[in-house]
Amino acid sequence: MKHIIESQQFDRESISKLFELASSLEGKNSDCLRGKIMASLFYEPSTRTRFSFESAMLRLGGNIITTENAKEFSSVSKGEALEDTIRTINKYVDVIVLRHHEEGSLKRASLVSDIPIINAGDGSGQHPTQALLDLYTIERELGRIDGVSIAMVGDLKHGRTIHSLSYLLGKYRDIRIYFVSPEQLRVGENVKDYLRRHSVKYEETMSLHTIISKVDIVYQTRIQKERFTSLEEYEKHRGYCKIDLEMSKAMKDGSIIMHPLPRVDEISPEVDSSPKAAYFKQVHYGLLIRMALLKTVLED
Repeated sequence: MKHIIESQQFDRESISKLFELASSLEGKNSDCLRGKIMASLFYEPSTRTRFSFESAMLRLGGNIITTENAKEFSSVSKGEALEDTIRTINKYVDVIVLRHHEEGSLKRASLVSDIPIINAGDGSGQHPTQALLDLYTIERELGRIDGVSIAMVGDLKHGRTIHSLSYLLGKYRDIRIYFVSPEQLRVGENVKDYLRRHSVKYEETMSLHTIISKVDIVYQTRIQKERFTSLEEYEKHRGYCKIDLEMSKAMKDGSIIMHPLPRVDEISPEVDSSPKAAYFKQVHYGLLIRMALLKTVLED
């Protein structure tokens, strides 16, 4: 597995091995990647993805070079093509973690790169490492993946984390997904076609209240302001299906609330103290998964 571009490239065996490796790295530092250099090349803002990859590389003994706004502070501002940027950075480092604003950009980058490219989010396309840490969170918190039911809530049209997680869940048995969104922000047909081909049951609804007591997981997402061309359209959907403490109490025992973060106003801060709140645990699990991914693609 040279590049990590999309969730579909993983199977259950490779996921299981990755999760075992992630768990073995918990609470440990290593020098296994000493002498290796990672470039974190981000054309869109990031907190968790960028910092967790950089922390992961440092914890494994490697080094990093980084830019937090490649759209402005790299030669792309002078008109350089992504492919030329990737060919150049290939000469400096051993792995590139790339976030880009254009869907499909990661595939383009991988075609000209001799070193591993890791997808840290490509527009409204995919975010496979987020999906892997989400799946790992489900396994750690619920003790299983097969047989879970999940409500995916919010901007499902633009939500790359939703897309990638749906593709991964398609590899497991007896999964039921409830897509909860405004009609204008429904998940795309490409995702639904994939689920149908993999015999995953799903339903679409506009009401979280009607199904919140049925699910093991509520996967909440923000309405993504940066994906809208009209501020009026964004404001129309902002705060959709906000989860407050009362709503969280309607969930069944042992269920969890997840969120890829950042949160705006779609989960009330009072929910943070609930035992169902797992979104900050996701942050911790994300570090472990990204340590495991870097170790996997860089170790000889």
